[in-house]
Amino acid sequence: MRVAVLTTSYPRAPGDAAGRFVAEAVDHVRATGVEVDVVSPASFRHFGIAYGHGVLGNLRAQPWRAALLPAMLASFARAAQRAARRCDLVHAHWLPSGAVALATKRPFVLQLWGSDVELAWRSPSLARAVLRRARLVICPSQALAEQARLLGAERIRVIPGGVDVPDSVGDEASPPGVLFAGRLSPEKGILELVEAARGFPLVVAGDGPLRGAVPAALGFVPHDELPALYARAAVVACPSHREGFGVVCAEAMAHARPVVASAVGGYLDLVVDGRTGVLVPPRDVPALRAALERLLRDPELRRELGAAGRARVSELCGWDRVTAATIAAYEEALA
Repeated sequence: MRVAVLTTSYPRAPGDAAGRFVAEAVDHVRATGVEVDVVSPASFRHFGIAYGHGVLGNLRAQPWRAALLPAMLASFARAAQRAARRCDLVHAHWLPSGAVALATKRPFVLQLWGSDVELAWRSPSLARAVLRRARLVICPSQALAEQARLLGAERIRVIPGGVDVPDSVGDEASPPGVLFAGRLSPEKGILELVEAARGFPLVVAGDGPLRGAVPAALGFVPHDELPALYARAAVVACPSHREGFGVVCAEAMAHARPVVASAVGGYLDLVVDGRTGVLVPPRDVPALRAALERLLRDPELRRELGAAGRARVSELCGWDRVTAATIAAYEEALA
């Protein structure tokens, strides 16, 4: 089997965080013997629209670049058509790549991640046209799958994102503290967390438009340095207002760290409230603070939730399971 992967975000060099989860999935699929050709902005002209803050972030920051979007999509489509000629199937990541996949005239599966679905509601008829032509639509969570159904997707498979589960986990720091890892933007709930964690040891790993409001943030931290931060954290906070999957939440659980997460989106698949972590209403600062305080004061509860979370993520998001499910989806689409 030979597959063409279409994506607008993909690492440009070792250590590049852009599209890292797509690249990791490609590597694991290749390891099974499937041939994969990747079409990314490294192989077509993107006119400065990709990378940086991502396609949506770049267009919001520099609206004038929207005039270049048709040229970028045309370049993307030409590169996709060249790659698809020698492939059995196309795997398009994010809804706009699905529109490009249509131009290849090859069978394709479409993988949604969350931000694309939010954008799709602005033009549901266009989204429906793409979704209904996909052989399969892959979603990383049940919540996102439901949104896809409402938009018109007919054949959906829920396959969570894969994460590495370490053989062992480190010892938390003393005194116990809270870790946030992710983009510093409003929808990630970082401002609510800063308020809720006032007076608690808080480590913020990330960068973004709200960096000025979080002066103590570490800035961008390479992914291979995150395990050390997970190891030292007593609690990992995931206060997003919305989340298609929740990579940081899954990685924290894989490191046996209890999470306090908003009761939204993909977090609902990962976190069983009171068993593998704690769920709180999004944007609810008092509830977030109460959950953090409870865990910081109770080391036995942290160990219990952390161990249960690690077991759950190992079962749901281990790469062997995720890769097998992805290849099964390819076979089903071709059948």
